Order: sequence, then C-alpha cells, then structure tokens
Amino acid sequence: MLKKNTKNILKPEKPKSDECCGGGSCCPCVWDTYKEKLKKWQLTQLKIDTVN
Repeated sequence: MLKKNTKNILKPEKPKSDECCGGGSCCPCVWDTYKEKLKKWQLTQLKIDTVN
C-alpha cells in the first residue's frame, strides 16, 4: 500500500489587511473563507499524523 505524502499541503495564508473591508457585511467574509480552509487543513494534518 502506497502512502500519499500530503504533509506538503500548504497551510492557508491569513488574508492581507487590504483584503478585508472591516465592515462585516461581506458574505462570505475573507476571514470566513480563511477559517474554513484552515479547519480543513488542520483536519487533514490530523489524519496524516494518525496514519503515520
């Protein structure tokens, strides 16, 4: 069985200061998108650590 090395998946980058309007009315906010991607990345890392 081959193990796919996905440890190289890059951690999502925080939005730059000029990417957020700060008004709270954007849907989805760039921070919402970032947090969703970060959560998926963290879960992937946990799965990789569990397998290895």
